[in-house]
Amino acid sequence: MSAPWTYVCTTAELLPGEMKTVFDEVTGTAIVVFNLDGDLYALEDRCSHEDFELSAGHFDAAGGDVECVLHGARFDVRDGRALCAPAYEPVAKFPVKVEDGGVYVRDDR
Repeated sequence: MSAPWTYVCTTAELLPGEMKTVFDEVTGTAIVVFNLDGDLYALEDRCSHEDFELSAGHFDAAGGDVECVLHGARFDVRDGRALCAPAYEPVAKFPVKVEDGGVYVRDDR
């Protein structure tokens, strides 16, 4: 049995170039959802270099990455891979679905 999906927002509330944070209802994990040119991606809202919220940083929709405000580590929002030091480890990526005009995510680890 898979974990239940957590409601994030309506599709109208997450426009291209925007991000929104939610907590997984089962695990309590903070998840940040990105709208990159109409495609939705979700990452754990935690820098792999330092335990700090990625959602506090800058989402560069043109480059498809998010920068941790603490030390400048950047991550690809599509797959969570680290793009530059000081981070070398990826951040967890989570599934996103759109159903009946709503955006949903879950921690499937």
